[in-house]
Amino acid sequence: MFTSTFIFHAKPFDAEFHELNNEIAARAREIPGFLGEEEWTNESGELHAEVYYWATRESMQQLIGMPIHRTAKGQSKRWIDDYRVVLSEVLTTYGTPGLGITHAP
Repeated sequence: MFTSTFIFHAKPFDAEFHELNNEIAARAREIPGFLGEEEWTNESGELHAEVYYWATRESMQQLIGMPIHRTAKGQSKRWIDDYRVVLSEVLTTYGTPGLGITHAP
């Protein structure tokens, strides 16, 4: 399993941000190999993280290569300040079931 995590300091979001973000998430869910997603915001609402889970590196790279993803990246300075992208291979997972991630190694 692979993860793509986008962590950023958020500026105020507008309707266009939510539209692009929702469209990217909807398209990600349609990619074969999509396993699930999580979203986190700290208490102040300034630090935000979005994690997508993938069965293969290729499925993860499909999201990164989408034209709508590139469009959002081109306008990102409107909505985010500092950011970090983490692409990872998951070695193992454990815990209780029920978090919505359907596959784990």
